[in-house]
Amino acid sequence: MAEEDRGLFLQGWAPQLSILAHPSTGGFISHCGWNAVLEATTMGVPMIAWPLYAEQHFNSKFVVDEVRIAVEAPQRLDQDLLVTRDDVEKIVRSLMVEEQGRELRKRVQLLKEAARGAVASDGSSTENFKLFVSEIRNVVATGF
Repeated sequence: MAEEDRGLFLQGWAPQLSILAHPSTGGFISHCGWNAVLEATTMGVPMIAWPLYAEQHFNSKFVVDEVRIAVEAPQRLDQDLLVTRDDVEKIVRSLMVEEQGRELRKRVQLLKEAARGAVASDGSSTENFKLFVSEIRNVVATGF
């Protein structure tokens, strides 16, 4: 890693959860793989959705249109240039400065709190996992 006057350049794998958990992280450009979506959501970080392939397009539509915790990156599939400088400025401004970004941050914070509650010792995810383990034990013990 080399730091200069601004920002940080990192080669190789980045410690994504640590970065998302850092209080200075105001947004996350994501390919919208499901793990990345869950990590950003549980850390309370709104996203710029930039899906590449497979289920990422469905996940992108979900976080942009349904859950409303992301803005969609422009897609210029019919041109030689994937994204322009103006496109980048517009989408980053939308997420970081404009009212839409403020709304996304509010919504993702609510989801962050809900996710934390679900994985608490008495939360729904914890309780459902305990039930699942109990069912597996019953199947193993009884043979069905």
